[in-house]
Amino acid sequence: VQLVESGGGLVQPGGSLRLTCVASGISFSSFPMTWYRQSPGKERELVGGITKDGDMSSLTASVKGRFTISRDNDKNMVYLQMSRMKPEDTAVYYCNVYMRGEMFWGQGTQVTVSS
Repeated sequence: VQLVESGGGLVQPGGSLRLTCVASGISFSSFPMTWYRQSPGKERELVGGITKDGDMSSLTASVKGRFTISRDNDKNMVYLQMSRMKPEDTAVYYCNVYMRGEMFWGQGTQVTVSS
């Protein structure tokens, strides 16, 4: 299983970014996918998740209304669209899949929100 995130970078407050995670080595359409983030000195936190079919998603309260999660099962990709970003969104963002009793992680992509 390999998960590779991309799309991070530096963005000004109020700006937008779209993160992409491409998965390989799994039957992608069979698994829900999740996004996590970790800020310096803090524990990794769940940002949100999406069902295997992409018909439902959920987001943590702090990003609800600003972030959306989507997926393209034909491309084995899951996306995190972030808008109206805040400095507190600064973190390393990870995609994740739970399968066969194990959690698999990508290497993460750094997102920095700063003026």
